[in-house]
Amino acid sequence: MGLTITEKILSHAAGAERVSPGEIINAKVDAVIGHDITTAAFRELEKMKVEKVFDKEKIYFTVDHFIPSPTLDAAAQLKDLNGYIKRYGIKHWFGQGWGGICHAIFPEAGLIRPGMIVVGSDSHTCTYGALGAFSTGLGATDVAAAMALGELWLKVPASMKFSFKNQVGPMVTGKDLILYTIGQIGVDGALYKAMEFSGEAIRKLPIDDRFTMCNMAIEAGAKNGIIEPDDITRDYLQGRVKHAYSIFTSDADAEYETEFTWDASEIRPMVAQPHSPAHVIPVSEIKHVKLDQVVIGLCTNGHISDLRAAASILKGKKAASGVRLLVIPATQRIYLEAVKEGLIETFIEAGAMVCPPTCGPCLGGHMGLLADGEVALSTTNRNFVSRMGHKGSKVYLSSPYTAAASAVAGYIIDPTEVA
Repeated sequence: MGLTITEKILSHAAGAERVSPGEIINAKVDAVIGHDITTAAFRELEKMKVEKVFDKEKIYFTVDHFIPSPTLDAAAQLKDLNGYIKRYGIKHWFGQGWGGICHAIFPEAGLIRPGMIVVGSDSHTCTYGALGAFSTGLGATDVAAAMALGELWLKVPASMKFSFKNQVGPMVTGKDLILYTIGQIGVDGALYKAMEFSGEAIRKLPIDDRFTMCNMAIEAGAKNGIIEPDDITRDYLQGRVKHAYSIFTSDADAEYETEFTWDASEIRPMVAQPHSPAHVIPVSEIKHVKLDQVVIGLCTNGHISDLRAAASILKGKKAASGVRLLVIPATQRIYLEAVKEGLIETFIEAGAMVCPPTCGPCLGGHMGLLADGEVALSTTNRNFVSRMGHKGSKVYLSSPYTAAASAVAGYIIDPTEVA
């Protein structure tokens, strides 16, 4: 019996000929990632009396959750993190003004390669599976151990295969495919499983959309999301990655716990209703839901192609009266590219407030919280109770196309109706 891509990567990391689902392995890690909240992991290192990390070149840090610092506590945390970065000699450090949201900045900087084992303190670390890496989130103590030792215990996840045949229709994106998937299997439908995405639609999908899909694998409970590298992957890596890398692919006779096959051409723009990423229906079935706020961007849909999609809808139009429109590029480089392409001008003329790269509103931290009774449509990845502010608020999730069209309409609308 053959192996899946996830099993091959883990076998290599464990120095074993093969590993099996459920097996506990000791895996060497290729990178440990973190952000401002991961300051807690450094405190754990102090408790362990660890004076140096396993490899200063293999630990990547940025500031994204509470940046610019919205509170005195956040400012103190940033000060502490700067101290830890210097103390432990972390080489890949993206401070304020130089980086962006972790799930976008590290691939952009060429630090993520196919075949890697990447772990981090953020649950959406699974994003890097879009490049054919095994990536997953850990708690602060486990991240500290990984930074100290360069390895960790790991249970091999069983793999689930999600095949999308044919090609997507107009204004249907990777966000719509992953929302559809989560809607079909539920928020625990892939609990501690490897979600492997494949099929013609995936092979045609741009790299940014692949990041989006793998980013939200955790919303189905998955240990990791992953896509086999191909020419689109290699094109993205070209000129970015300076080190050699290994490409793993699933064997034709690999064994999957479950397999799903869907026709991508039949999937329409989707929306996740409050208060779950699995409460998904086609946007066309949404009744008149008036909006107070629309958020476009961040780690899930803040790549340049996402901003282009939103701008294509907003060009020459304005956000409806009473709608607060926020646009948040995922990195400074994406922000700059959007400036050069005139996208920022389009957003501002549409009445949007363009914010610096930050996780702010997504986690209900700052830069766009909701009041009691307010409703938002967002391109972010979660819409739990109080996720973006007051517990009495509501958050819907969609693609940038849907979000932009809805900002203009003032209520949730299918983007294909206004294109």
